[in-house]
Amino acid sequence: MPHSVLFCCDHNSVRSPMAEGLMKQMHGRHVYVQSAGVKNDLEVDGFAVAVCQEVGVELSRHRSRNFDEMQEWGDDLSGFDLVVALSPASQRRALELTRFFHLDVEYWPILDPTGLGEGREAKLSAYRQARDQIRNRILERFGPPEEE
Repeated sequence: MPHSVLFCCDHNSVRSPMAEGLMKQMHGRHVYVQSAGVKNDLEVDGFAVAVCQEVGVELSRHRSRNFDEMQEWGDDLSGFDLVVALSPASQRRALELTRFFHLDVEYWPILDPTGLGEGREAKLSAYRQARDQIRNRILERFGPPEEE
């Protein structure tokens, strides 16, 4: 189990905040968890907030940030044990930024639910699918939540 994990995606508004929230819910007592995007030009997505609320994960206070802002916020990329990229663009950026560090970068191909589905229920269904993909990958990679 790594001591610290950074999840990243394109905008830090859907997939990486969901992954951060789910990981904190399951392993947050034992692992330092953050998220970032290649860009931070979007706020956290309302559908992501809604589907995470369904499983007890609060995202409404999440503030999007990109890799460059991480240092300004006190997180040095070299201080993470593992970077999990949830999109091809974020994988490229993470590999570029970590080429001088001994740092593992994993790529998890997670569905981008933005723009999928017509109408609220279809959109929520796509977001739930992405949330569940992330949750299943966390369980596969890190195991079930540890009991205190």
